[in-house]
Amino acid sequence: MDVVLVLLGFTALVIGGEYLVRSSVALSFKLNISKMIIALTVVSFATSAPELIVSMQAALNGFSDISLGNVVGSNIANIGLVLGVTTIITSISIDRDFYFLNWPVMIVFSGVFYYFLYTGHVITSYEGLILLALLFIYLFILIRKVRGKTSIETEEVSDSLRGVSAFKIFIWLVIGALGLYFGSVWLVDGAVSIAEDLGVSERVISVTMVAIGTSVPELAASLIAAFKGEKAISLGNLIGSNIFNIGSVIGITALIQPIHMQSIEILTNDILWMIAFAFLILLLALIPKTHSLGRYKGFLIIIPYLVFVVLSFQS
Repeated sequence: MDVVLVLLGFTALVIGGEYLVRSSVALSFKLNISKMIIALTVVSFATSAPELIVSMQAALNGFSDISLGNVVGSNIANIGLVLGVTTIITSISIDRDFYFLNWPVMIVFSGVFYYFLYTGHVITSYEGLILLALLFIYLFILIRKVRGKTSIETEEVSDSLRGVSAFKIFIWLVIGALGLYFGSVWLVDGAVSIAEDLGVSERVISVTMVAIGTSVPELAASLIAAFKGEKAISLGNLIGSNIFNIGSVIGITALIQPIHMQSIEILTNDILWMIAFAFLILLLALIPKTHSLGRYKGFLIIIPYLVFVVLSFQS
């Protein structure tokens, strides 16, 4: 029954996230927001909604390890699983922004996140506000950088949503909200029960199973982009999602409810894996063939992820 509950939670989160993205983009068109701004802000926030709702639900119910493990595990899965699978399917080109903007910003956010947990074993409301402020600074820089240019990222915003009626937008918002709410409740409850049944910690379930479930939107977006030949989008989506997971998910959750770390392994093991995967993709981007991630590099990404999952359960 617990497995069914988790699967229902995953399904509801996917459906809720999809309808939230649709309604948010359609509403943005009605407000005459440009496609570029929609792609950089609205879509990014909406695709991080599953992680946000799950983390908030877990924190409010006293399962802080699920809040932290969900974000850390999702960031690991975005690189180790999603990027690994995507690059096995097709090679991904790496643009200049990866080296000089997106990757350094991801490392800064990861470092600040680690420092906040290391110094007090808690993410306070004040620290959550700092993470949100850093996120808005990053978005400001990003928008100024691409303003006036034709951004490849805007291709993910469909013009078909431009003429959607207000009534349909409202229905989509309701479906999205209900899907995210019930999906998060079912997923958290099911994950806690499975952890108890298997005799493992909630942290282990959150950095593996829960994280994979909340990374489904990124997996879908990246695979679609890869099959369509929009290779730069796949890597950009994943790096951006990792930044948003720390900045918005941890930031907003901490503002509502300070996140107390319950398992020291999140600090001594999981976040270090997250940072290691970030450096792994930089290393792979610098070795021949440079500025590209091909099939053999995909296997070099996904194998360590499988090792991480196995070691997590063994611990």
